[in-house]
Amino acid sequence: MRVSGDWRLYMSVMNTISSVRRLVRGPAVSLGNKNARVIAVAARKGGVGKTTTTVNLGASLAAHEGLKVLLIDMDAQGHVAMSLRAKGSAQNRETLSDILLQKRRDVMELARHTAVDGLWLAPSDYDLNNTESIMATRIGKELLLRNALRAARTHFDVILIDCPPNLGTLTANALVAADQVLIPCDLSTLSLDGVEALVDTLETIQETLNPNIGLLGLVRTRVDRRNKKMNAAIETALEERYGRWLLTTEIGVSSALTKAQHEGLPAFLHDQNSRGADAYKDLASEVATLIR
Repeated sequence: MRVSGDWRLYMSVMNTISSVRRLVRGPAVSLGNKNARVIAVAARKGGVGKTTTTVNLGASLAAHEGLKVLLIDMDAQGHVAMSLRAKGSAQNRETLSDILLQKRRDVMELARHTAVDGLWLAPSDYDLNNTESIMATRIGKELLLRNALRAARTHFDVILIDCPPNLGTLTANALVAADQVLIPCDLSTLSLDGVEALVDTLETIQETLNPNIGLLGLVRTRVDRRNKKMNAAIETALEERYGRWLLTTEIGVSSALTKAQHEGLPAFLHDQNSRGADAYKDLASEVATLIR
């Protein structure tokens, strides 16, 4: 078959563009020898302790279970970094938006140490809302984060993704990239409805874009045992619908968790003897058992 001069010129231009893109993105990230379990921490309803769970579970997995953990903050509010006093350095100008818009190669380029040994962070940035709009116009928009985790997966034991409290493109990216989903759920009717919507979305993702994703479990958060009647009604509904997925550990209402977050510390660094610190240590032990 004869190849036209126009086609050869077109291919030459495209190859040049690809070469320039590779130069702009920088060198390839070296691979490690690990194979991370990627867990999306997701909730349709805000205020259920999703970010608190991501931060304290990750910190406890690192500190108490000896795992190397990366936290990825997919929420433009950037609360994960605030909860860890991690603002990022002037030398590291890459952003999560750069990664998702394919201006950089891999999330590993964004990862930075935290004050907890073994715990790393890929922080959010304030452009993420605009980035999400741009992503929505891209072919394969749901695959951008998964493709950007190829190197990062080989450097960590666990990657936790803190999702936005909605089911938009950023959350879809997290679900497509994840192996499992952890759902924080407080004992309220709205939270119960949110769990149902999220599980429906998870089933759709499983049928279409990520057949290997599964539900790690539901963790009850912000539990106030003084509300006996309401708690009993919601817990009965949770048992009936998701009984096999309900984790044993529950996270009670704790002023220590709020104070720790305000100080930019995981709960066990703020007060290692607090109920909040103990609860997340127990949750880390339970999760570590499930994923090993």
